[in-house]
Amino acid sequence: MTLVNCFIFSLCAWVLRSWGRRRPMTRRNLLIAAACVIYVFLLVNHANHALPEHRRLRGAETGTPLGEPMLADAEIPEGAPLSNVTTTLKPNVVYITLRSKRMKPAHIRGTVKPKRRKKHVPSVQYGNLPDVMQNFDRQEAKSLQPKSEGATGSKTGKAGAKFLPANLKDQWKSTDRGSNIRIYSGSSPPWFSKEDIESMRLLADGRIARITQAPFQHGGLIRFESGPGPFGTSTLAQGLHRNVCQGTCALVKRPLDLSEVFAFHLDRILGLNRTLPSVSRKFHFIQDGHPCPVILWDSSLYPADNDSQSSVRLKWGSYQHTLRQKCWQNGKVPKPEWNCTDVHHYEWSKLALFDFLLQVYNRLDRHCCGFKPRKEDSCVQQGLKLKCDNQDQINLTHIIQRNHDPRHLVFIDNEGFFDRSEDNLNFKLLQGIKEFPESAISILKSQRLREKLLQSLFLDRVYWDSQGGRQGIEKLIDVIERRAKILLTYINAHGVKVLPMNE
Repeated sequence: MTLVNCFIFSLCAWVLRSWGRRRPMTRRNLLIAAACVIYVFLLVNHANHALPEHRRLRGAETGTPLGEPMLADAEIPEGAPLSNVTTTLKPNVVYITLRSKRMKPAHIRGTVKPKRRKKHVPSVQYGNLPDVMQNFDRQEAKSLQPKSEGATGSKTGKAGAKFLPANLKDQWKSTDRGSNIRIYSGSSPPWFSKEDIESMRLLADGRIARITQAPFQHGGLIRFESGPGPFGTSTLAQGLHRNVCQGTCALVKRPLDLSEVFAFHLDRILGLNRTLPSVSRKFHFIQDGHPCPVILWDSSLYPADNDSQSSVRLKWGSYQHTLRQKCWQNGKVPKPEWNCTDVHHYEWSKLALFDFLLQVYNRLDRHCCGFKPRKEDSCVQQGLKLKCDNQDQINLTHIIQRNHDPRHLVFIDNEGFFDRSEDNLNFKLLQGIKEFPESAISILKSQRLREKLLQSLFLDRVYWDSQGGRQGIEKLIDVIERRAKILLTYINAHGVKVLPMNE
């Protein structure tokens, strides 16, 4: 620094001496300009060397790394130490945000598109059931043979008979964590009866003795080697169902029909008790191990061998007429001119409520006249959507009763749809309904439907896992809750009565 100052002073002295001499005006100006240029060059060079040093000293005092932008000198208060100067710059720190546990489900649209609706799953080849049975005999028979004579339950008395792992009554009392029905507490949810739990355990864990073709191409019929079931051992009384099943049997359906398992739990929670017990189960000899709904076969169902697959023949027009007559309500015997069926008036209210929440259309609206169907729906594939001009002549389907109880319906083929938005709900299912069951509506209003469904569906281990655990189950429940709110709004807007229906 001293040498630079000395050089500058010498240059200035030389310029002054040159100024005092008699020289041409032009040469004198050139000397002055050269001296100014040299001075400016030295000044800039000096500033470039001094600035990094100044930054390094300030960075050491403030903790700011070299190269980081700093506050302008004008922004620093006069007399304030550098260590007290705060900047708005972010420190060189990596922040990690922990994802908190979601207490309430995320708000999603009115549509939930489960993956099972999108991906292609090959249909069950029920026409090749003999081949399936042969594979089953080769692969499954070894596992069905007891290791010792007392290793499993009682024998059937036939040579080479299959055995159950344990007696049904003992299975219901046990809390075996290896079972696909998870009951970790001392008792099951109160909406399930003892017979429901017995049937669910048998369907989920029972050993299979035989596979046959079910009537009407519904699926594969599996017979379990067990004692009397909850509906007895009697065969069907008449029709094509005679001698279909002796003992306890179940119907195996497609993996795409897993919504029937959800429908069974919803039916029990709402107190309707109109569906047959259903669970999810995997079979290594059917559908490559995909979970399939297994539904208990009820031999007491009234046979339905007609085109509508119903024990009660009704068209849409006659169904609306029946609703207006309120057949059998309050124990009143209907008049012959009313053209009533044996079904009690309240059964139609329960059916409409159940079908609306799940958007089941194959009973009351088989032609999909009340909503815009997708191309995957059966009514589109069969061309039924184009036949909605005369809706009064469209048959109701899957209206089933029991032989010994014709007043009450049994809900079968409960394939629900969770991917239908609120602006495309089928309100035709509610047409003509003027009353709803008080017990079911009270549960929809109690804000406890989600809690009950989670508790109930958790019992079925295979179904719970197939939907992606709690996250997937919550999305399905979101859909049902929104439809329940829409139904409650509909009840208030149309003045529909809510009555006790414990007839």
